[in-house]
Amino acid sequence: MLTLSEQALLRSQNLIDDRWCNAGLGARLQVADPATGETFANVPDSDAGDARLAVDAAAAAFPAWSRRPARERAQLLKRWHALILAHQEDLARIISTEQGKPLKEARGEVQYGASYVEWFAEEATRICGDIVAEAVPGRKLLVLKEPVGVVAAITPWNFPLAMIARKIAPALAVGCTVVAKPAEDTPLTALALVWLAQQAGMPAGVLNIVTASREHTPGVVDAWLADSRVRKITFTGSTPVGKHLARESAATLKKLSLELGGNAPFIVFEDADLDAAIDGLMASKFRNGGQTCVCPNRVYVHDAVHDAFVERLAQRVGALHVGPATEEAAQIGPMINARAVDKIARHVEDAVARGARVVTGGKRVRTADGPHYYAPTVLADATPAMELSCEETFGPVAPIFRFRDEAEVIRDANDTPFGLAAYFYSNDIRRIWRVAQALETGMVGINEGAIAAEAAPFGGVKESGYGREGSRHGLDDYMHTKYLCQGQLG
Repeated sequence: MLTLSEQALLRSQNLIDDRWCNAGLGARLQVADPATGETFANVPDSDAGDARLAVDAAAAAFPAWSRRPARERAQLLKRWHALILAHQEDLARIISTEQGKPLKEARGEVQYGASYVEWFAEEATRICGDIVAEAVPGRKLLVLKEPVGVVAAITPWNFPLAMIARKIAPALAVGCTVVAKPAEDTPLTALALVWLAQQAGMPAGVLNIVTASREHTPGVVDAWLADSRVRKITFTGSTPVGKHLARESAATLKKLSLELGGNAPFIVFEDADLDAAIDGLMASKFRNGGQTCVCPNRVYVHDAVHDAFVERLAQRVGALHVGPATEEAAQIGPMINARAVDKIARHVEDAVARGARVVTGGKRVRTADGPHYYAPTVLADATPAMELSCEETFGPVAPIFRFRDEAEVIRDANDTPFGLAAYFYSNDIRRIWRVAQALETGMVGINEGAIAAEAAPFGGVKESGYGREGSRHGLDDYMHTKYLCQGQLG
């Protein structure tokens, strides 16, 4: 049993229409510590019937919530934000226990997720339409922004608090109601977050959440896809699932926000500040054990600085402390499950078989509390023929590709169906603008490895999806535009 200062945060039921309830058929989903594989909690294993009940509640609550003044919605979101920060340590402990993120990083995720709630609370009062100059005397032309309706939010396991916060907050800010399904591996964080929203005074039916296993998730999501009352789907996860959502949403023409797979390049040019580049790579690659969608998956280093970069990077990576997430000194915690470790090992083994050289790491690690660890790894002599060049490793492995020419590295960086994030380091201002414009991604870090911020638009291009989260643009996908034309005013 996970012990918290506020034990009520540890929820074990769905929230539908302001009532905490079990799944209709009574099934339960076991929640395991990723380090040990041992079950420490359980939640409802919901099905399509539970999903439809959640939509019933959200649809019934929508008219009143959408008409509520923006300032009142903003005040409620601000109360929610304050409660999230007040329970930061407990929330961090839940994240670390169910997801495996080191406690220090988990605290950071709570702050990061809370920043979206605060941002959209403030943006709620800044939603404006337009008055259009009339072409004919005696008419008034107005443009309004209105909430789309019920929103279904489907979130991943790697940032169990931040991802659901940055989907729910803008929906609520504009006047939408929400049905949510967190990842099956990490439901407890989302349930705790929704409980805090309830304590902040969220009206009945405005925010609903159901949990489900991998086996039952398709039934839950398909119920929402088929329901015409659900007007928008917002999803973070794999590209194949995103394509399925896009296809199945066509029947009811739902709006979609899809933040999908990535294959981020990280480019170090010969004129780069190597210390800054290594700092940036450490921040972007090894955060959350490499289990982020914007992690650099391919590290391109210019031939002139390649050897020095690899040597210095290996020293930093080799010094990372691997250990249980709840251990204060831990920098790399357990991977989310055995499948994740197997995939990392397969990528490294394939790379070595195809000529890569292990500079540091390159092996599984067993600690006192379990086998689901992998040593932070640097691989030299990586090539495009290796699996890790075209698949997300989603682990603490940095493969180094050598390059000699700017045009060559831009071509290689863009040679992927994905386009979420990219990073590069250079001190040549002309090159900075050339490369930033040439990279085919939705986000670019220029001499910076940590690029996410609540005030900035987050999202990709190509098969990394569409729509943006965060920033003022993050409200657009939750609203539609209504045009009013009033005549006979002359």
